[in-house]
Formats: sequence, structure tokens, C-alpha cells
Amino acid sequence: MITEKRIGVLAGGTSAEREISLKSGNAVYKAFIGLGYSPVFIDVSDKVCQAIREEGVEIAFVSLHGGHGENGAIQGLLEVMGVPYTGSGILASALAMDKETSKKVFLSQDIPVAPFITVRKKQVENRGRIDTEVVTAAADFPLPWVVKPVTEGSSIGVSLVRDEGELAVALKEAFAYGERVLVERYIKGKEIQIGILGQMVLGGVEVKPLREFYTYEAKYTPGLTNYILPPEIGPSAYDILKVSALRAHNALGCSGATRVDFILDEFNNPFLLEVNTIPGMTETSLLPKIAKLAGIEFPDLIEKILALAL
Repeated sequence: MITEKRIGVLAGGTSAEREISLKSGNAVYKAFIGLGYSPVFIDVSDKVCQAIREEGVEIAFVSLHGGHGENGAIQGLLEVMGVPYTGSGILASALAMDKETSKKVFLSQDIPVAPFITVRKKQVENRGRIDTEVVTAAADFPLPWVVKPVTEGSSIGVSLVRDEGELAVALKEAFAYGERVLVERYIKGKEIQIGILGQMVLGGVEVKPLREFYTYEAKYTPGLTNYILPPEIGPSAYDILKVSALRAHNALGCSGATRVDFILDEFNNPFLLEVNTIPGMTETSLLPKIAKLAGIEFPDLIEKILALAL
């Protein structure tokens, strides 16, 4: 054991990723039990402050995905309470969760991203209907497009649009999760995800969904996605992805463990999709797979993440 402090595993919450967060939190909680700790599991609600105080939590292992758990809000609350926590701080969390802002940060650091535009609901909503001409006029890149909410994860609200006739439905779906939506060029290629722990690049995994793209169902339903470890790419391309992943992690000011997602096109050009500041810890989650490839078993990974917060 690396600490005698009372560990609170924070999970659940109210975001669209609640169920996945509960699975992650339970896996983390059981790992701590197996390591000999005496953690407490806290399903985050509006009484989270009270629960943290009553349970005597001295350090928080944040297993929340999406919403207030990943956008800097819970991190700010914990700082006000004086409770150390795992993962990235307030600003890095907020930047990473906001896909529009994080893309601008990456571009400022010469890290390539897919061409994109941001669409606000008030720009396209006309008497309850979606005016797609605003989007088609603004997008200076060809179809197909990926339409996604600016501040959601786990592919929630994401659609692949092949022709303009599909755009209105895709926008409506994405706007169900916020007032801003990204429309970005779909880049066909290999999806490679790189794991970071502190300042160490653990390695990567190639994700091959059996469906058209890496949907929510493909991510969390066993058997719907094949995982190739290490990725089936050349060593030069792999090295570029590793370097770019750490640069992206540091550009946002991230801490602890992150997972950095890329598309590698047919010419081996990398395009950064996003940085996940609280990677999933479920049975199908990618960071534990990447860590295992690097020789770090799940309980050891959890303890190393905790150590970075102490």
C-alpha cells in the first residue's frame, strides 16, 4: 500500500455516460479491495460534498465520465474542499472536454486535426426546424462528415453523414446533448489510441469496430470491436503517434492517465481526435489493455494513477 489515506472512488453522476462510469468505478473499487485498501464507493449526486465529509474521504479517485465529472466541475469542488484527486486539474479537464476549444489548442501547437466547423443551435434552428443550408454553406470540406456534440464522450450523439439529406437528423441528435455541435470531415483510416501515464507513453491499440465506425455500442458491447495490440502500423508512424500523443497531453496541461485518440489515414498522416482525461476502466476499456501490453496489470495501473495524485 502506498498510502493510509481514505480513498473515495467517485463514479456514476448524472451525465449520459453514467452507466459506464458506474462500471469503471466498480472495477476500480474492487481493485483497491484486492490490493488491501479500504476504499469507499460514492455514487456522485447533489449531496456529494456531504458524502465525502461523512465518509472521511482524504483522496478521491475520479471515475466519472462526461458532464460535471470530466469538465472540471468536480475537480473544482474537490479543490475547494481540499481533497486531492486523480487525473487532470480544472483547466485541463475543461479544455479536453470541449472539443472545439481543444482542437484550437492542438492547431496552435501544430498538431493536425480533421477540418471542422462549429455550429450553434441558434444559427440553424428556424421555428423548430433545422436549416441545414447554414452548415453546407460554411463547410469548405467534402462529405462524408462526422457530426458530434462539442461536450460529450463515448461517441454519444455522434452520426456519420454521407449526404446532405442525412444532416438534419444528425444535427438534431447532436443538439440533444448541447447547444454546440462539431461538423468535421470524416477521415477513413485506422483508429489508433495511445495511453499516457504521467509523462510515460505506455503504447497504443488499434481499434477495428465491426460496425461502420466506433459507436457507443461498439465501444461497450463485447464482440463488436476487435482490438489489435500493438497496432498494425509501421514503426515510424507509431513513433509519430506516440510523440504527438504526449504533446497533446501536455498542450492541454493534463495530469495522471489519459488516452489520446487518432485517425491514421491511408498515407500515414495522423489526425488527432481528442484527449480523454478520465479513460474508461471497464472490461472493454482501452487504457487497461494498453497498460497490460506495457506490463502493467490492472491493479498496478490503478495504484500508479493514485500515486500520481498523492
